[in-house]
Amino acid sequence: MTRFNTIIFDLGGVLVDWSPAYVFNENYFDSIGKRDYFLSQICTLDWNEQQDAGYPVAKAVEEKVTAFPEWEKDIRVYYDRWPEMLKGPIDETVELFRRLKKNTGLNFYALTNWSAELFPVALERFDFLHWFDGRVVSGAEKMRKPFPEFYQVLLDRYSVNPVEAIFIDDNLRNVTAAENLGITSIHFQNADQLEKRLVELQVNF
Repeated sequence: MTRFNTIIFDLGGVLVDWSPAYVFNENYFDSIGKRDYFLSQICTLDWNEQQDAGYPVAKAVEEKVTAFPEWEKDIRVYYDRWPEMLKGPIDETVELFRRLKKNTGLNFYALTNWSAELFPVALERFDFLHWFDGRVVSGAEKMRKPFPEFYQVLLDRYSVNPVEAIFIDDNLRNVTAAENLGITSIHFQNADQLEKRLVELQVNF
């Protein structure tokens, strides 16, 4: 009998396969070096996280174009073609989620760093996002992981006791932050590893 009654899922990298590389692939630029420079120095993951925390996408794009006018076309492509960065569900994890939902009496929540402007695209595309008992989206809350206040929003809103919850995320930074709040956490690698760790925690499904 498990002592847990709640599982909190991250989405991108756990249930949803998302990457800018699906748009800015090896054929987009005339060299891999140019692509790597663009993603590491201009439209970076840190920059994207600002929009995940509620910064307006259009404003962010215009500011970036002003700073790097020679890259204007590519900067605009980043969010114009953002839906193409959603390759699809990570099927093995979605199937694991389905089994958990069917065979346990646990509560399931999503805690995700995601722009509120863009999250409706995912809601329309992925049915499994509607399986959750609740979702907390960073862009809507104007805060994000790994800041503890963001985790606390979910804990408070859904009356979750940290010691009775399991948090799953592919980003070790976010896992560490959850553990610091007393939430047992799993650094996601793949569905098989996740299932084994859940069984070790006596979540049987």
